[in-house]
Amino acid sequence: MKLFIIRLFSWWHGATLNTLFHTWRKGERVGEDEQGNVYYQGGTDSEGRTRRWVIYNGEAEGSRVPPGWHGWLHHRVDAAPVQEAYRPRDWQKPHVPNLTGSPMAYRPKGSILGQDKRPVVTGDYEAWSPGD
Repeated sequence: MKLFIIRLFSWWHGATLNTLFHTWRKGERVGEDEQGNVYYQGGTDSEGRTRRWVIYNGEAEGSRVPPGWHGWLHHRVDAAPVQEAYRPRDWQKPHVPNLTGSPMAYRPKGSILGQDKRPVVTGDYEAWSPGD
């Protein structure tokens, strides 16, 4: 029951019920990437093109779509990466998750959330005073 409620009202835990129903009715599975995200096509969009979408394996984060699949999803290429001998370019890096808000997030020196102690003010800063 809990999974049903989560699927009904949230999109960040995977596909919503509406997306799953649309996929069941009109979706044709095209392929899967190395992270387990599954790509579909079917029906037409408002511009008359074939509609394409992804159902994420886990949290829905757009940066988890590899470059080859991104091009296919956005109609930059006609053939999906599984339909051709696609190889990422040297400058295309593997996915790195967004760690913002997590314990692994970057904390600059002096951050109140960091491990380091904030450096002592050296006198190069002069506070503004309303009477000045």
